[in-house]
Amino acid sequence: MFETVLIANRGEIALRVLRACRELGVRTAVVYSAADADSAAVRLADQAVRIGPASSRRSYLNAAAIVEAARQVGAQAVHPGYGFLSEDADFAEICVDNGLTFIGPPPSVMAALADKSSARALMSRAGLPLPPGSVAPVATVAAAVEVAASIGYPVIVKAAAGGGGRGMTVVRRPGELPRAYARTRAAAQAAFGDDRVYVERYLTEARHVEVQVLCDGHGNGVHLGTRDCSVQRRHQKLVEEAPAPALSAATLDTIAEAALRGALEVGFVGAGTLEFLVDAEERFHFLEINCRIQVEHPVTEMITGVDLVHEQLHIAAGVPLRLRQEEIRLHGVSVECRVNTEDPERNFAPTPGRLERFVPPGGPFTRVDTHASTGYLVGPWYDSLLAKVVVWAPDRELALNRLERALDEFDIAGPGMRTTIPFVRRVLDDAGFRKGRYTTGLVDRLLAASKPAPARPTATPASRSAPAAEPEASHRRTR
Repeated sequence: MFETVLIANRGEIALRVLRACRELGVRTAVVYSAADADSAAVRLADQAVRIGPASSRRSYLNAAAIVEAARQVGAQAVHPGYGFLSEDADFAEICVDNGLTFIGPPPSVMAALADKSSARALMSRAGLPLPPGSVAPVATVAAAVEVAASIGYPVIVKAAAGGGGRGMTVVRRPGELPRAYARTRAAAQAAFGDDRVYVERYLTEARHVEVQVLCDGHGNGVHLGTRDCSVQRRHQKLVEEAPAPALSAATLDTIAEAALRGALEVGFVGAGTLEFLVDAEERFHFLEINCRIQVEHPVTEMITGVDLVHEQLHIAAGVPLRLRQEEIRLHGVSVECRVNTEDPERNFAPTPGRLERFVPPGGPFTRVDTHASTGYLVGPWYDSLLAKVVVWAPDRELALNRLERALDEFDIAGPGMRTTIPFVRRVLDDAGFRKGRYTTGLVDRLLAASKPAPARPTATPASRSAPAAEPEASHRRTR
């Protein structure tokens, strides 16, 4: 095992990795920006190195500064967490070139899988089904039009180098495609420095199901079952659960086995997630593979009892996989919701500010992964994720009830601050969601239902109109 690991991230995932290292007797060092000088990870780490100002471009995305920090603290390995440089093959290669173990797959494997078009081709050769569409990028709008005509509308134009829900445009009619193609290429170039795109059929009523895999450097691998991540807005997840509900056991087993086969055939090493779309007939289609720990990894840990970050560390240290597939048992149901400082009433606009109260829930089988506390400043520089509330229960109904109870207890308040908790409650109240029969269209449907009807002309004088409501100070439910 490593003596010192450098954690190249921030927020709740930095704290999560730090705790796992501490439990394994591994010394920890964290990098931090000027905005995170007072963070929980900085306070708890054995050593902390400031690497730049608040701007992520000059701090958490500064590969040279991170490698220099690793040298300063004598680290043997770098854990990238999720986001930032976690799936950057160039950063992984820089680490290796500087004698550091990158806790993730080899740079060559990551480079092949980070490119969605390349990943699709590799997984197709491994026998995984793909959505109808182009395997290779489409170089011209004429080629995109030809692909779309052959597979039928609606289609989705995707950046080959995309990720994190960015670089995607849904096209419902042929006349919209030329503009969508040009817009997506421009957005892909701006976001990823790569304007290649491909076109595939857009499945309107589909489930987003993913499989967690662990693979070592000795050719061994296991899957740890499925997760459902269909509750999304703008391709960003809000609620996740494990295992995926309302699908047959045979379908779940087939998806999981296919995911593991694909990961092993491409030489994947570490903790990874293969994502699929599953249609109403339970046909599944490979989407992409994530070469890192996922935000939603706790739900898998809750139903398997496997600490995924511990396993990442052991695998990166060269230890053969300590798990056999037949030893992995799935117990009960776990559900996670993300608590973001965003206003669902204003298209999920971020609402930064200082926390005047932050009292997370407790109780049996309730886990809260967070880096926040009372007095913490939620800045405008980074992702708005504040906490993850994760529950476990023997069955899904009790798990959902437990999550509702936990959200009722969560007391968050700050001037002008809003969170996604009220919207998550709407998801939990939805009849289709309660039955486990929902798709990626759930959030859009709930948002459409909440839009006010167009105002009708009225003779009421303006002076008699009702006053505006006072801003809500807290997201704690009153009874």
